[in-house]
Amino acid sequence: MIKILGIKLASIDKHSLLKKLEKILEREKKIYICTPNPEIILKSHQDEELFYILNQAEYNLADGFGLQIAGRLSNQSFPRITGADFSLELLKLAEKQEKKVIIVNHKNGRSSISDIEKALKKLVPNLNFLVINSDVKINLDKNSEKQIEEYSADILFSLFGAPWQEKFIYHNLNKFTNLKIAIGVGGAFDFLTKKAKRASKLIRKIGLEWLWRLILEPKRFKRIFNATILFMAKVINWRFILPLKYRKNVACLLYRFKNKEKEILLVKRSDQKNHWQVPQGGLDGQKIIEAGKRELREEVGTSNFTVEKVFKNVFKYKFRDNFSSDKEKNKHYDKFGYKGQKQNLLIARFTGSDEDININFWDHTNWKWVKKSEVLKIVHPVRRNATKKFLEKLNKLKYEKN
Repeated sequence: MIKILGIKLASIDKHSLLKKLEKILEREKKIYICTPNPEIILKSHQDEELFYILNQAEYNLADGFGLQIAGRLSNQSFPRITGADFSLELLKLAEKQEKKVIIVNHKNGRSSISDIEKALKKLVPNLNFLVINSDVKINLDKNSEKQIEEYSADILFSLFGAPWQEKFIYHNLNKFTNLKIAIGVGGAFDFLTKKAKRASKLIRKIGLEWLWRLILEPKRFKRIFNATILFMAKVINWRFILPLKYRKNVACLLYRFKNKEKEILLVKRSDQKNHWQVPQGGLDGQKIIEAGKRELREEVGTSNFTVEKVFKNVFKYKFRDNFSSDKEKNKHYDKFGYKGQKQNLLIARFTGSDEDININFWDHTNWKWVKKSEVLKIVHPVRRNATKKFLEKLNKLKYEKN
């Protein structure tokens, strides 16, 4: 598996992929495909839900010359499959196999329903398809949802653009009975409708498509800068500099009193089996207290707590020493790029009720309150040394028991 900045990319070529999808269309299995480019991968580092969704996709097709350069820096190679080219190939496959296609169009996008219908009738004249308009959002209105289900399409294209098309597909794929394949392709259909002009094959081949777009649309300067200069700087940092450094992290020890005994909130990781730990995350340039508050809001879903104290540099470990399998080591290295973590600690007292807790699905699958005396028995073995240090800090604080 190939990864760039922690996002896995498919190493399969277009012909082989279409062969696999041909078989999937004849089965009950449902899959979704994403077409990340450098800009989308950068977005995923600011949006943890998007990061999670991309890595749950059956295939991530590398849509961007910059990704191939990044791959070479990591001694990895993979084919570039653009959303525009692959969309047409998938439409032709659907036509050949007499499968139904539904296209969920961005109602304020460049291409209208009539633009798309006209283009597809010319490019794939025998295709059975339906185009509907929608606002860019995760959940469709009831009428649109009913329309998709009743049409009973085999393939769905979402044209919302990132991150909404990925989130829409992830949260809705299993709602539609007959749907087998869903794919987010952003503005790819604008090239099919000729509402957007595409660079020549030569320009695309030598990797200067970004310059072509900048000349045509100078207003895209910031986006193009992010997808070229900023992306490559981040890749170089991830590949060559971060492996020499420790990531600054904050662990959050959230406690409450029950029957005059302290209980600690533990969460169960979504990416590893039976892995319990305290909520935690990177500082991302913030002070410990602010980062800790943010992590509790994002991971636990509540602001009902009172910060008691923060501690600096409580525990430090290397990923290769702290995880038992190569899979776990590689996963943490690939995601963060660092050689390990330097953990700070925030201790906070919970002031709400259990109904206030709403963990995010991309980080955790469950949560529970655990008696302080039982915590070290419950946390994952690789977390015990750090958790022991955290509990020692808690024990040194004097609290008035309620």
